Amino acid sequence: MSRGAMAGRPSVARLAGLALLWLAALAWLRPLMLPDEGRYVGVAWGMLTSGDWLTPHLDGLPYFHKPPLFYWITAAALRVIGAWEGPARLASLLGAWAGAMATYLWLRRWWGERQAVLALAVLLLQPMFFLGAQFANLDMLVAGCITVTILLLAQAALAMEHGQRYRAALYSAYVAAALGVLAKGLIGVLLPGLVISLWLWSSARWRTWWRLLSLPGLLLFLLVAAPWFIAMQRQFPGFLHYFFVVQHFQRFAEAGFNNVQPVWFYPVVLTLATLPWLPWLAAPQRRTTDGAAGARLPADLRRLMWIWLLVVVGFFSVPASKLVGYVLPAVPPLAVLLAEGVARRGADGRRWWISGLISAGLGVLAVVVLTVHTPLSVKALGQALRDRHQAGEPVYLLEQPYFDLPLYARLQSPPRHVLDWDAAEVRRRDTWRKELADAGVFDPVRMRALLLRPVQLAPALCQGGVAWLVGPKASAQAYPFLGQARMVVTDADTALWRIDAGAPAVRQALGCGTPTAGSAPR
Repeated sequence: MSRGAMAGRPSVARLAGLALLWLAALAWLRPLMLPDEGRYVGVAWGMLTSGDWLTPHLDGLPYFHKPPLFYWITAAALRVIGAWEGPARLASLLGAWAGAMATYLWLRRWWGERQAVLALAVLLLQPMFFLGAQFANLDMLVAGCITVTILLLAQAALAMEHGQRYRAALYSAYVAAALGVLAKGLIGVLLPGLVISLWLWSSARWRTWWRLLSLPGLLLFLLVAAPWFIAMQRQFPGFLHYFFVVQHFQRFAEAGFNNVQPVWFYPVVLTLATLPWLPWLAAPQRRTTDGAAGARLPADLRRLMWIWLLVVVGFFSVPASKLVGYVLPAVPPLAVLLAEGVARRGADGRRWWISGLISAGLGVLAVVVLTVHTPLSVKALGQALRDRHQAGEPVYLLEQPYFDLPLYARLQSPPRHVLDWDAAEVRRRDTWRKELADAGVFDPVRMRALLLRPVQLAPALCQGGVAWLVGPKASAQAYPFLGQARMVVTDADTALWRIDAGAPAVRQALGCGTPTAGSAPR
């Protein structure tokens, strides 16, 4: 390649840096949202403060809804960078960045430099992708792993068929799939396997498919993914059944879980999220201008993108429980198809920046809105508690999932949740209450100390001096002794109280010394 041609090619490092900068630009701006962001970052904070980097804990109780990769990355980021929103969202940011750069590098090899840059820009400007990179949950991390795995398998298949070296890509795909399993479970390997299999089978490439099945690759997969699952099963009998049967198969196949949506939910979500780009998706069928023929995505790659898109949307449309973030693995192939529409319009395609500007504006606007009004965050109360809390003073959470409080308050010990744990809906409905109740089954001793019934609150307060309570302002009606506590700060409908059981009036209001009934939740 000539020096002039090399100079005309954008630097991969420069593109990677710009992509990372764009995705991270507003990640620090808004507080953590409850319950999801607070929950997952709270687990990472508990991992950091307890020193137990093997077992995820949610407010002190073993939490096995999800595997540990997100928690490991987040806990490490909180330790190295600091305990604030930026590092709390690093795992999602890395997932988005890895998926975006893998898409660019793969297209650069098999489609062309200019088209790869265009596809990268279209992907990064998608509001769902931009927001997913700045939301501290597991969806974007596993979406990044799935994207990398699919593209590495496709790279291995195409290189194999072109007589090129392919083993490095193939073995890396197995490692990426293992990371996907550690990110969110079986979808990390199942979805890439489905996509690549259907792609190759659709063109009768049975020999290529068979050669992608690799014993060394499988050994690498097991070496990366299996140790954590084995360790958890040895320490907590029943873990594998709970993780795979309850949290995978039952959640996929049965009703009774939260966020029930109709089967057409994800097609509507993707349509609305890509609305500014939809004219470009139809462009290849409407018009191909002179000079744009080279922009055509090779038919084999286009088939892969459509299969990828349809498999992800179809897979997640089957279960009744649906969240927007689940369909994030469908965004990269959709962005590639949109980029082809732009590229094939030739000179007219220069106007694509209008769609990009609208999309980017929508993403930024969403972040700003969530910054101004963050649902259920207790950041202000947590910071007030951090300034006043002394080591050893217990913290009680009344009736609500204030999972972000330990991070913002820098608590070194888990808080105690006060709720009617015997209520039938606690076990019947898939909520944060059931999550904590399920977690307590794996550690009954800790459960008795951390999950209290309302009748147990006053006796627990009588045992110490100063204690702190966080809950709805209306809690004062359910707990009259809060009239003797000092309301330190309020935020919307939530309040922080300080109560000193050493004061005679407080002890009298608490009824200290009076026997009370009640035991820990079963």
